[in-house]
Amino acid sequence: MIARPQADEFVPFYAGYVQRIPENSDIIALMSSQPDALQGLLKRVTEAQANARPAPQEWSIKEVLGHICDAERVFAYRAMRIARADATPLPGFEQNSYIRATDFNTRSLQDLIDEFTFQRRANVLCFKALTVEETSRTGTTSDNAVSVRAILYIIVGHVMHHIESLKNDYKVTG
Repeated sequence: MIARPQADEFVPFYAGYVQRIPENSDIIALMSSQPDALQGLLKRVTEAQANARPAPQEWSIKEVLGHICDAERVFAYRAMRIARADATPLPGFEQNSYIRATDFNTRSLQDLIDEFTFQRRANVLCFKALTVEETSRTGTTSDNAVSVRAILYIIVGHVMHHIESLKNDYKVTG
């Protein structure tokens, strides 16, 4: 089991993600279950529905999935570098710039789900092998200290946040 991070292991911005994880959770098991949860939730969504924006300034479902894939890559890279004791400060990333830089709506919904699934499976294989020492290591991202275990909780909480948003804001029912 990877211990829950303490509040001083991440910046307050990420507290909402970490708080979504129930106490005494197996973070790797939760991480492993999320691709199936997304697949199940989105199984009845059509391509047209996945391309639609609920409001002009909102992302489409495909853009939400593209963002999840981008964030998965960025956070996993950060976790791996810090776990390997790389002390190089890592930059932040601006999610809206990433969305504007590509057109996720030209891709199929299933391709985006598959991309996330394969990324996540690779990350689970990497993260479940980490030792207590490795998950306790801290590094610097976006000019702030963060631990590997905090990043793992943030990764899972971030996807939980978007699953909740897809259900509540996008009215996706699965």
